[in-house]
Amino acid sequence: MFLAVKILKIIGKFFSFIGVFLLFIIITIYSIGLLFCYGPSKHARNLFVTTILETGQMKFVVGLFMNDVKVQAIVDENSMAKLDTEIDNSLINIDANKDLNGIKIEEISGSTYFAKMIIVNDPSRIKLATIFDGSWKEYGVTLDKLVNDNDALAGVNGGLYYSEGNKGGRPLGLVVKDKVIEYNNPVGISGMHLVGFDEDNLLRVIDLSGKNAKEVEKIIKDEKIRDAVAFQEEASDANNHFVKLIINGEKRETKGSGSGANPRTAIGQRSDGTVLLLVTDGRGANGHLGATAGDLIEIMGEYGAINAANIDGGSSSSMYYDGKYEMSSVTFYYANSSWRLPTGFIIEKR
Repeated sequence: MFLAVKILKIIGKFFSFIGVFLLFIIITIYSIGLLFCYGPSKHARNLFVTTILETGQMKFVVGLFMNDVKVQAIVDENSMAKLDTEIDNSLINIDANKDLNGIKIEEISGSTYFAKMIIVNDPSRIKLATIFDGSWKEYGVTLDKLVNDNDALAGVNGGLYYSEGNKGGRPLGLVVKDKVIEYNNPVGISGMHLVGFDEDNLLRVIDLSGKNAKEVEKIIKDEKIRDAVAFQEEASDANNHFVKLIINGEKRETKGSGSGANPRTAIGQRSDGTVLLLVTDGRGANGHLGATAGDLIEIMGEYGAINAANIDGGSSSSMYYDGKYEMSSVTFYYANSSWRLPTGFIIEKR
């Protein structure tokens, strides 16, 4: 009996210690949040708020520190001007005299991110890989499987999808592969944009806001879209997505940083047709917060993009090249791989 009482006391002390420890952690985290939101650095506050708003599961955290009016004001201070310009296809002239087999990877470092970019001379090598085989599944596959199952050289993650529970088997908005529409349901996707390539291997970024499925189908046919996904343009305290970065050489104007800092995946094209595929880290990976909209615009501009767009990012951002991950998911339990995905842009072998 004495031994049992002694054991119970030890157990009680253990759980008491755990409770105090957890309380300490909670108080520490809350204090850090207060410091970000009400400390001396306005830039740190704005970056904290806009970054948290872009995460899938942590948006509620911002509401613990400030009301909706204040949050929206910060979003407005770090936003992007509208860029309604449509792509002028005549500005892209694919140079058949360059080395169309050319492909390379470059590393890029910024103050809050590390990134890699695949530069592909021949845009016809960029295709969309999907898991669709007549129907969509509950579970998607990792990026390496998308690449290898299509006997491709490399790839990056693709468009919008249902990411809850990391199942990843169902896309959102739109999927076009090899000129076939595999998914077309724009309902409920505010600010939906098509991002992909047409039959002339030109990068296309088309605003489909407010269009129904029939109208979207007509646009895909008329514009001769061969491979494309959907991403979203919406800036609010409920969401913070953006698509267009550079159109016809015109860089999108930003207020502040333009957005929060997060892992990103972006795609661009030079005037000679060369395709730029960019993936950045963030959310604590390698000690980095990630890249902002302003960062993406700057990078794409420096690398000569005439047109460039942001696509799905966050924990989904990943890059696979020649048998290994060059950039993997920032999520701890997928740190050496990617999240499950329904789509990805791949680069064909030669």
